[in-house]
Amino acid sequence: WANLETALDWIQSAGGVAVIAHPARYRMTASKLRRLITEFRAGGGEGLEVVSGSHSKDNISAMAALCRNGELLASCGSDYHGPENPWIRLGQLPALPAGCRPVWESDRWPVQ
Repeated sequence: WANLETALDWIQSAGGVAVIAHPARYRMTASKLRRLITEFRAGGGEGLEVVSGSHSKDNISAMAALCRNGELLASCGSDYHGPENPWIRLGQLPALPAGCRPVWESDRWPVQ
């Protein structure tokens, strides 16, 4: 696997917006997740997936707070990978919580 700095460089060089996907699934302590976010931001990372098909309501609230406190853009995604995962419902996600700026509002978002 690429290290964080290299991965961020690849994403930025391709014109993308780097986002940490489904952060509640990593089984990190809160302090380790905050440290990851700090390093991610320092390397040019811009977003955090706040709403995911695998996030509980409590996860969403916690990720929204991390997003706002870390001044990150917010993303959402079902994490749907096909019908073999029937517990993930395609396209049926809650809205981003209030106070979270969506990643697609970034000036660097590739499609305007």
